Amino acid sequence: MPDQEGQNQDSKQGQTAQISGTVQLSPAGDSSKQQQSRDDSQNETETPESKSGRKFIIIAVVLLLVIAASFFYWRSTFSEDTDDAQVDGNLYQVSSRVAGQVVKVYVDDNQTVQAGQLLVEVDPKDYQVALEQAQANLASAQAQYIQATVNVPITRITTGTSVINARSDVRGSSASVVQAQKQVEVAQARVDQSKANAEKARLDVERYTPLVQKDVISKQQFDGAVAQAAATRASVLESEASVLSAQEQVRQAQQRLAQSNAQSQQAIENGPSQVKAQQAAATAADAMVKQAQAKVDQAQLNLSYTRITAPATGIINKKNVQVGGNLSIGQDLLTIIPLTDLWVTANFKETQIEKMHANQPVILKVDALGGRKFHGKLTQIGGATGSKLSLFPPENATGNYVKVVQRIPVRIDFTNLQEENKDLALRPGYSVTPEVEVK
Repeated sequence: MPDQEGQNQDSKQGQTAQISGTVQLSPAGDSSKQQQSRDDSQNETETPESKSGRKFIIIAVVLLLVIAASFFYWRSTFSEDTDDAQVDGNLYQVSSRVAGQVVKVYVDDNQTVQAGQLLVEVDPKDYQVALEQAQANLASAQAQYIQATVNVPITRITTGTSVINARSDVRGSSASVVQAQKQVEVAQARVDQSKANAEKARLDVERYTPLVQKDVISKQQFDGAVAQAAATRASVLESEASVLSAQEQVRQAQQRLAQSNAQSQQAIENGPSQVKAQQAAATAADAMVKQAQAKVDQAQLNLSYTRITAPATGIINKKNVQVGGNLSIGQDLLTIIPLTDLWVTANFKETQIEKMHANQPVILKVDALGGRKFHGKLTQIGGATGSKLSLFPPENATGNYVKVVQRIPVRIDFTNLQEENKDLALRPGYSVTPEVEVK
């Protein structure tokens, strides 16, 4: 037993020496080996259940990352965006529409103005005088028109009366012709009667001549028969003269009838023409009234042009007008940068517009406003690429063709600009990042 205890003590002393030797060597060795030895000792103490739990957590994390990446990739197909976009607007060049001297200027550079606000005043005196002259000419033309329109019914009545009178003259002349013809017939009958009386008186003289020679009848009785014969011959001549006079009256009556017919025909033909002529005069007078009215309207416009107002809400820029300056027609005075009539021009790649169409909703992020968002809608897609619309379009047929992705200009209109831009913070030229919802 003592020997066995001695042996045990010797073995313990050997192990202690071995351990102490190891400890003494460790400071000079690698510290990582100590850490690895500890990890190995810990792994030896881990149970199989703890190892399987750790594997499950790692797999779950990897799956979540894959699902998240897939979701974000899938969600990215719902919209198309580009950083090649900017706010656009019509720049209003304000110019003078009349010539004259500037009497007042109400704005300065970089001043905000509202639509309809008075900007510049031109001396209105010359245009006021021109307006008064035009109004006087209008009053004169209106008076002439009234006179012409009143003469139309008067002319119609006058020509109608002339036609009636002419027809009455025709009827009177016709009656005169008939009456003259009757007088000719009466005169002719008297000629016949006078001839018969003259023949009887001649025969009496012939019978009385031998009787007076034989003193059968008295000389006085014979002289009476001779005188009677001479009287009847004179009566014949008188009757024949009456016939000639009656025939002349017939001729004169026929001439008057022909004249009355001509006058009647002239009145019938000229009456409507005279009425039309007077109506044409009234129409011409009406045209003169309209012409004078147009000159009045033009004079009023010219007078209104002496007050130059802002065509839109915006900011004044490039002001080039001063009090006392003499303006000419069309002279540029200033530029108004709009703040309300705005839209966005976005240049999308041709590979992005496949699913784009009008009225798609758009989210607009403005860089200058810290990414502030506005809402809009896609209005239209340009008709050609930017390279085709450039000043010097590429000539691909020259052999130097290199295929590059082209860009198409797309117009995007704001849908609620009045509410979202109450502070008028948007400016033409601001960079915008539009996101078009294509799904």
